[in-house]
Amino acid sequence: MVTAAVIGAVSLIAAGFTFIQANQEQVDLTARLQSRAQLLADSLAESITPSVRNASTSSVQRIVDKFATQERIEGLGVFDASASPIAISRDIPQAAASSSLIALVMDENESAGAFVLGDGQSMYVFAEPLTSDDRVIGALVVVQNAQYIQDRLWIIWRDNLVRLLLQIIIVTSAIFVLVRWVFFRPLTRLVDSLKSVRAGVRTETDGAVHAFLRPLTSELSKMTSSLRQARTAASEEARLRLQKIDSPWTAERLREFIKAYLKDRPIFVVSNAEPYVHTKVRNKIEWSVPAGGVITAIEPVMEACGGTWIACGSGNADKETADKDGKIRVPPDEPKYTLKRVWITPKERKGYYDGLSNQALWPLCHLAHVRPQFRKEDWAEYRKVNVLFAKSLLEEIRHIERPIILVQDYHLALAPALIKKSRPDAQVAIFWHIPWPSAAQFAICPWRKEILEGMLGADLVGFHTQQYCNNFMDTVASEIEARIDYERFSVFRGGHQSRVEPFPISIAFPGNAEPDSPADRSMIESLGIRTEYLALGVDRLDYIKGIPERLRGIEFLLDSHPEYRGKLTFLQIASPTRGGIEQFQEYAQLVISEAERINTKFATRDWKPVVLEHRSYSHKELRVLYQLANVCLVTSLHDGMNLVAKEYVAARTEEGGVLVLSHFAGASRDLPTALVINPYSAEETAEAIHKALTMPESEQHRRMKSMRQSVREYNIYRWSAEIIKTLAGV
Repeated sequence: MVTAAVIGAVSLIAAGFTFIQANQEQVDLTARLQSRAQLLADSLAESITPSVRNASTSSVQRIVDKFATQERIEGLGVFDASASPIAISRDIPQAAASSSLIALVMDENESAGAFVLGDGQSMYVFAEPLTSDDRVIGALVVVQNAQYIQDRLWIIWRDNLVRLLLQIIIVTSAIFVLVRWVFFRPLTRLVDSLKSVRAGVRTETDGAVHAFLRPLTSELSKMTSSLRQARTAASEEARLRLQKIDSPWTAERLREFIKAYLKDRPIFVVSNAEPYVHTKVRNKIEWSVPAGGVITAIEPVMEACGGTWIACGSGNADKETADKDGKIRVPPDEPKYTLKRVWITPKERKGYYDGLSNQALWPLCHLAHVRPQFRKEDWAEYRKVNVLFAKSLLEEIRHIERPIILVQDYHLALAPALIKKSRPDAQVAIFWHIPWPSAAQFAICPWRKEILEGMLGADLVGFHTQQYCNNFMDTVASEIEARIDYERFSVFRGGHQSRVEPFPISIAFPGNAEPDSPADRSMIESLGIRTEYLALGVDRLDYIKGIPERLRGIEFLLDSHPEYRGKLTFLQIASPTRGGIEQFQEYAQLVISEAERINTKFATRDWKPVVLEHRSYSHKELRVLYQLANVCLVTSLHDGMNLVAKEYVAARTEEGGVLVLSHFAGASRDLPTALVINPYSAEETAEAIHKALTMPESEQHRRMKSMRQSVREYNIYRWSAEIIKTLAGV
């Protein structure tokens, strides 16, 4: 911007000077041309006048031919009193011979000149009256080539333009050098220094920058010193909180807890999904955070504790941004831990992820009436990718004693046993983020024993609820030979103990869920939403989320309570997921068709009841929507936990709003003061929405305060601490 302003100013000045120079040159050259024409015409008039008076045409022609050959003279002509030619040179331009200037000078008995265009060139025509006895008897015309004046002006503009370009190059180069070496490098060092301070790495700001920034760095040094003191105080407070059972869990407290219990032993997280995806958009690399409960829950823990997260690279620019080992420091704007990406082929992904994980295990574990598909080739790819993840992790921990390893979810059920076989000293936990079905239901899986043996390689197996733990223990008892200890809720096999415990996952609260300012309605107004009431749904386009059932509840509400027509809008954020799987494609089309059907039924010119946003929203955007929504609908048909319910509660700092929550979501156990419903009943869903919209503020506050207290007391930091403490104690 500064460079453009400087170039613009220099260009304007140069153009102004060039204009003045060209104008002055044109005036000077024109004056000289006119003067020469006047002198030539005066001298010729004295010689020609007697011959014209005597009608001696041949004599006049000889004089004209003699002088017409002089330099820059395009032609000469002598005309009688009626403006008819008496004698003209052979090459006189037609435009000059027929010029109205001839008659004009004879009428006024006064010489005159004018510029005309002839044969594509500029010419100067000068006419002088011929008189005898005070009577005009004719006129003399002198035509001179004036093109050299235009050529001279073009040369001036060309030369000055070349000089301007050279000046721009010099000025731009000077600015680049100045910015690069005098400003940019010192400022870059200053920014790096500040980032180090913010990341908790001690550095000296003053010595890292140029001398002219001393006043700024002096103030920044004081600020960073205050920041260090505040961090020290926060760490000390967090350390003291470890001794208080009822004190809130924060990132600082978790960090101090890790130091106390693990003695700085590093933590390794292994999951299919990566927390940051890099994609190339119009030759520019951008990063995003994928939607999903695993990312929402685990990412704040890694930011607080550091360590290494091993995940599958999925972005088209992931390889480009990672180093040769597939590693990159994240978050991109303030790195706090290492992300190591594992690369798999399209064939492996199709079998491991699309196939066994999401067409077999996902519907098997969710009671959503979708039949699991078991294919031998998918199982082969699943085993292969689990081995790949295990090898990648073992490479990272080869020089680390007793590492802490947290394996995430159903994609990597075989990994714990593979890791434990090579590193018996490693302490391994696997957390199953989805429900665990009954023993009878799981029995239909052809590879149930291999999956159970893989999971039991872990020292700790975690689920969301006690019911899922019970189902898992029953499944183990039914399928494999092991000693089941229900008193300690452990499985013993070959001298190895696997603890099975519930850890209801949560979110970072307090933390990013707290808004910085009141919500701005411009976001929903841009979607055409201007109604009094806003109901909100936030889900991946997944058949377990019950979105069509939710839409039918909205339809039933508008049928049974027509007073809400034109006053209520339901906004559904539907993030794309698993687009390559047929069941999810069909489900997405079902959601779209249901939304269109209801809008066709109820919509008016100024209002439609359902606004469907088929894209992902950032956490910042969702916080605004949570703040604005009078009602949040979570109508899962079967869900391990569902963190959207807890995110909505965390965002309601004013303790208003109502959560309508499915009985079949794990969150209903943690948030009992929500309006808990059976999502299969459109009537029950509609009446819950009606109750929410008519609920007194006092009851809203009572219910929301209770839910916020629950999420505050059992947030993701406490969840992590309990898992790590239990794992370290096995």
